[in-house]
Amino acid sequence: MNDFTVEAIGLTRLYGGREAVSNVSFNLSKGQVLGFLGPNGAGKSTTMKMLTGNLAPSNGSVKICGIDMMENPKEAKALIGYLPEMRPLYKELTVDEYLTIAARLHRVSGANIKKAVEQAKERCGLGHMSKRLIENLSNGYQQRVGIAQAIIHNPMVVILDEPTVGLDPIQIRDIRALIREVGSERSVIISTHILPEVEMVCDHVQIIDKGKLVFNGAIDVLKKQRIGNKLLIAMNKPPKAAELLKIVGVEEAESVSDQLMRVRFAEGATPAEAIVQTAVAKGWGLYQIGPDQTSLEDVFVQLTYQEQAAA
Repeated sequence: MNDFTVEAIGLTRLYGGREAVSNVSFNLSKGQVLGFLGPNGAGKSTTMKMLTGNLAPSNGSVKICGIDMMENPKEAKALIGYLPEMRPLYKELTVDEYLTIAARLHRVSGANIKKAVEQAKERCGLGHMSKRLIENLSNGYQQRVGIAQAIIHNPMVVILDEPTVGLDPIQIRDIRALIREVGSERSVIISTHILPEVEMVCDHVQIIDKGKLVFNGAIDVLKKQRIGNKLLIAMNKPPKAAELLKIVGVEEAESVSDQLMRVRFAEGATPAEAIVQTAVAKGWGLYQIGPDQTSLEDVFVQLTYQEQAAA
């Protein structure tokens, strides 16, 4: 018996003979927040719909806490809280009215509905909005209501599709904090095309492009790919590249601007100290040295380019 809350096994979805999602497999455990990352049209939402039982896979299977989605859909879906990209809100209702209906739809027992509504509001910072009409709430608070309906029945798995799209920076920060809190007790899957989002709230990342997984690993692995093996060096009197290539471990050197140079060093090498010593000895006027971090955007482009090249 394993401890996986979500098991996706070879998920494939065909549309008119075209594979919108191709052989996607992964596992998720309690307490993990998975970022499902990819450009628009990559297959993220199709995968989310298969995970939640809203769309049958052409091939493959989904298990929620060991329950097969195709064989026992009601039991499996009862363990999931889902917020699609288009929020399923009845805007003419108050927050309390809407969450009460959501609790009933999620089969919360009558005796526990009031408690479930209060707990969901508390978790999502909605206590002071109880009697407000949803249509009169800001975009950020409407998103909180959407998340509240997804967790009102205390599901084991919470799936959020593009949870911060259209929000302002303050709202985005608040929703990210809420996602981290929810993820401490449950398994959470976030589908997004916003690259910094996964680094801020997720501990595991999957990148999908053209329906195929091109990266599957811990967030720390993705961060290491960002740091890589390059240094940026700022000097008042920068030398020729050939001078830096004489330093042990330095494999490439190039000028970025008048006073800025980039060096790439060999795997396992640590030439920074030697570069500093040489710069001081030769009077290069070194005033800054540090890792040259590759942006998440560049990492994503590299991964998707590799996939295209292999195709």
